[in-house]
Amino acid sequence: MDPTDKIHIGKLIRQVLAEQGRNITWLAKQVGCSRENLYKIFKREWIHTDMLQKISLALGYDFFKVYSDWYKRKNVN
Repeated sequence: MDPTDKIHIGKLIRQVLAEQGRNITWLAKQVGCSRENLYKIFKREWIHTDMLQKISLALGYDFFKVYSDWYKRKNVN
C-alpha cells in the first residue's frame, strides 16, 4: 500500500473474512452485532476502535498493525 493511500478498513475486513472462508453470520455472532451492521462496516473507510478490536480477535488478524505500518511508512523522513 502506498503511504499516501487511504486505508479502507471495511474492504480489508471483508477480504480477510473471505480469505479465511468464514461468512458474515459467523462474524456477527463472534462480535455481537447484526449482519446488517457488518455490511455497513464493509462500506466504510473507518471503524470504531472497540469494534475493530473485536473483529481483530475474532479473525485472528491484527488490523491495528495495518494502521501502524501505514503510519510508519508515512512518517519516514
